Amino acid sequence: MDTTQLKPFLSQNAWFKQLPDHIIEKLVLLCRQKHLVKGQLLFAKNDSPEGLYCLLSGRMRVSNVNHEGKEMVLTWLEPGTWFGEISLFDGLPRTHDSHAESDACVLLLPIAAFHELLATHPEIYPHFMKLLCQRVRATFSLIDETGGLSLKGQLARRLLLLSSGLDQQGKGPVNKSISVSQESLAHMLNSSRQTVNKLLQELQKEQLLKVNYGKISLLDVDRLTALTQL
Repeated sequence: MDTTQLKPFLSQNAWFKQLPDHIIEKLVLLCRQKHLVKGQLLFAKNDSPEGLYCLLSGRMRVSNVNHEGKEMVLTWLEPGTWFGEISLFDGLPRTHDSHAESDACVLLLPIAAFHELLATHPEIYPHFMKLLCQRVRATFSLIDETGGLSLKGQLARRLLLLSSGLDQQGKGPVNKSISVSQESLAHMLNSSRQTVNKLLQELQKEQLLKVNYGKISLLDVDRLTALTQL
């Protein structure tokens, strides 16, 4: 992405837009772009952190592999999402794998530049704490999902999280159309594709959503949200 396009693009993210103007200018100067091909690993679980990322184009898959060797997908990241900040603050290894689901480009703020920026401008700590809190809230949503919801409720919650951005970085209203396969949803819920298909058909009959090839359109967000209430 051309540098003249970079700042307007990043400012579409509500969290980034709230940063002071002089910090935005400095942050953009400190970053560099990194290109990935489809299937390429950006970082693996237990890797040392390279820095803070923002997805500029393409799609990233965040996942873990269980003891049986099965990939468990947490979410997909869409352009405009900042990620990778947790390891920068606690100094511990990465918690998940991150693969390019398609050809992608990420913006990288190297770890040394990140810490230099905080040391020089400690007033921006609250902004990064807000980013961390958004991540914690999303995590709590996933904990709630597995804590007592029916599988149908879990599916509804996943669809809503995917539609609004799992990171909750304030990128705008719910996206009513989600590009996701039924097999991918099954991986997220640790279920089978057949079971997910059956639940989606039930939700479609209830006019809560519409199922298309590789895409799901949310028709009634309020009623879907009601299914996620414990």
